Amino acid sequence: MAAERPSAGQGLVTAASGALAAAIRSGPLDQDDDTGKSSAVVLDWERRLGVRVVGAGFATPHLPVAAAPTTPEEALAVAAEHFAFCPDTVPRSRRPYTLAAYAGRVADADRWDF
Repeated sequence: MAAERPSAGQGLVTAASGALAAAIRSGPLDQDDDTGKSSAVVLDWERRLGVRVVGAGFATPHLPVAAAPTTPEEALAVAAEHFAFCPDTVPRSRRPYTLAAYAGRVADADRWDF
């Protein structure tokens, strides 16, 4: 008889911030499995943009944004950060889909999912 695999569940983690808790096993792991890198990026967004980690799937952090970029220049810079963090952020299925078009979505969003 095969052993049963444990099912996925929820858990609580003591951490100074959601970004640090997310380092346990979240981030764009299909791109890079170094959770320290993804945690550092999310921690920077936490400090600069009021991002909070409210949930995470296997490779998908869910981040409400308190202070999204307000100018087109800021939005384009953050869009470039999103693309560097997770290239799948700019959907391949919608090509041609420019970084500038995505920047408009970044500025208007109250939540980012990767």
